[in-house]
Amino acid sequence: METTGRTEARPDYGNWVPMKLVYGPGVAALLCLALSFLYRPVIAAFAVFLLIFLYFLYARYEFSPAGGNVQEKILQMVFSRLGWNGKGCALDIGCGNGPLAIRLAQEYPEALITGIDYWGARWDYSQSACVRNAQVVGVGEQVSFQRASASKLPFEDGRFDAAVSNLVFHEVGDTKDKGEVIREALRVVRKGGSFAFQDLFLLKAVYGGTDELLATIRSWGVSRVELVKTCDAPFIPKALRLPFMVGRIGIIWGEK
Repeated sequence: METTGRTEARPDYGNWVPMKLVYGPGVAALLCLALSFLYRPVIAAFAVFLLIFLYFLYARYEFSPAGGNVQEKILQMVFSRLGWNGKGCALDIGCGNGPLAIRLAQEYPEALITGIDYWGARWDYSQSACVRNAQVVGVGEQVSFQRASASKLPFEDGRFDAAVSNLVFHEVGDTKDKGEVIREALRVVRKGGSFAFQDLFLLKAVYGGTDELLATIRSWGVSRVELVKTCDAPFIPKALRLPFMVGRIGIIWGEK
């Protein structure tokens, strides 16, 4: 069989566990191991950093398509909660490298999708990666990406028929009250429009109690809002359900 030697281009959506979380503890473990030959008690620090290194290496693998593909499965949960018919336009708030925006475009070929992100240096995401991924998947004409803050969206009230977001709101640094970030996201959704937002909604230090949070959202005139605990999904390994990993994430979804 004749082969061309060409490999098919694939989108790169990155990994929620950046390599610096793997390399950092790994380098620290090696340094502690070397120092332990001079001062034996340092071997305890070596063991700690080694465990951290192995944990984040495992987590990165489980999130990746080559491993458990947990990252994609969690995103699918967000997508599945968006009760939208695909008519009109949708907004992805904090789009990263574009997985949700591109997925919406694939599912709804007649819709127009906008993705916004601040693309800070903290994460390995970029606008150029979004554009490339959209082109690779074949939805480049359907999706647009622009730099903006989730705390002050550059759109008029009710501009979109649907909105999604994934693990973004708690990262917005210029707004102390993260509830206001949710309110800003809902502002640009039309009355009757759909939304599905995933974040650390189970973290009381950020959002308070979930019942209180849902009641607050309803007080804004939202007709329907519910919460599902992402961390309870059976496909998530127990080791990833720790509070600092995915143990506090949930999805708020409904209709405005």
